[in-house]
Amino acid sequence: MDRRTFLTAASVTAAGSVFALSGSPALASSSGQRALLRRWFTDTYRSLTTMTTDFGLTTDKMDVSGAVPELSRQTSPTNIGCGLWSTVAAAGLGVIGAAERRRRLTHTVSAVERLERFHGWWVNWYDAYDGSVLSSWPGTGETVRPFLSSVDNAWLVTGLRIAADAEPSLRARVARLLADADWSYFYTPYDAADPVANPGQLRGGYWVDEPGKGEPTEHHYGALNTEPRMASYLGIADGSLPADHYWHLLRTMLPEHEQEQRPGGSYVTVDGIRVWQGHYTYRGRKLVPSWGGSMFEALMVPLFVPEPEWSPRSWGRTHERYVRSHIEHGLFEERYGYWGFSPSNTPDGGYGEYGVDAIGMQVEGYNSLGVVTPHASFLAMPYARDEAVANLRALAADFGAYDERFGFRDSVDVGGDGRVSDFVLALDQGMVAAAVTQSLRPGLLKRAFTGGGFARRLRPLLRAERFHI
Repeated sequence: MDRRTFLTAASVTAAGSVFALSGSPALASSSGQRALLRRWFTDTYRSLTTMTTDFGLTTDKMDVSGAVPELSRQTSPTNIGCGLWSTVAAAGLGVIGAAERRRRLTHTVSAVERLERFHGWWVNWYDAYDGSVLSSWPGTGETVRPFLSSVDNAWLVTGLRIAADAEPSLRARVARLLADADWSYFYTPYDAADPVANPGQLRGGYWVDEPGKGEPTEHHYGALNTEPRMASYLGIADGSLPADHYWHLLRTMLPEHEQEQRPGGSYVTVDGIRVWQGHYTYRGRKLVPSWGGSMFEALMVPLFVPEPEWSPRSWGRTHERYVRSHIEHGLFEERYGYWGFSPSNTPDGGYGEYGVDAIGMQVEGYNSLGVVTPHASFLAMPYARDEAVANLRALAADFGAYDERFGFRDSVDVGGDGRVSDFVLALDQGMVAAAVTQSLRPGLLKRAFTGGGFARRLRPLLRAERFHI
């Protein structure tokens, strides 16, 4: 058989049986696997500490192809959030001590306090070395307009909440930082007379170099099963967004609208709101699609918010089926021998969006193109841990995708020449760190999202969710 067929067979054999291993108690609890996950975490966390500047902010990415790593100049709210929750995770796993956790978190929170904000929010790009707002792009000089992103701010708020939960000495300072962070700034209230212009959803964001609120993006974040729902959850939990916002997000586009496939489902009325409970079907399996079909859209949020626990028959079920779809796409549909597809640095440089097109709503969705992204396997661990570990081991052994200094490189071209990315990205390393922590210390990073407004306002919504899958 040819190399690709052999690799497919080898990967399935390495997993024992792709379908039999999921939930295997012996493997899931093995000390050897836990030791491996801990080593992967330790090297991944080293990449994040290396990417953190003396000012206290984690840079966007790092070129690890040479003997001396090269850091990018820019950072974003998401990158900063990744640094914060990874430090809490490192202490929780015993990689660093409590005193070091306090020192690192305090250093970063002090840096965040010095960043210029607009309307209570952080702009998308700062200089990681001095905290100044970037007005030109490093290396090209291209003008950067100051932009407030709802989803990127959500990941910084996530990191700040986790830091405050872990370190009591920071709680008052974080509370002051978040006091002016009102999610209604991004929200367009629902109006039945014109639901297209007023959909009850969050804007992508605003450019704030225009008068008033600034210039808004033309789009709203309408799809439910995508990473911007973290902003929705945070706003619902703190009361700055109405609870009915959740029901105005789309499980699929409406059946009459153009999309990747014609959805099944039906209309239901929830809390007086007519909701289209749509689903897609992929390889005989019903699920709620994301926008592009990538792993991080669906599975980054439940690293923090307990969707599977609070909604096991809806969110829990669709997450499991989403992972199974990525496994089957890589191993059986495309026969790459490997699986897991998500936006990342591309093997030949730049940034690309990868996914399983059939489980994304976008007509011109994200294709896998033979590029596997290791962080996608880590995101799959809560639902298929043994398969994910086997896949990662194979990527490391067959392509050299694992860097002993800094963890997994960002992507691998398994469908072509086997080239491995020269970079690690803070976002992707932050997801790896959080996912390993969820495997080794379940609930540690979710603690900040289970009480208060999350329990009172969000949990009832997830409990009431009834995906038609």
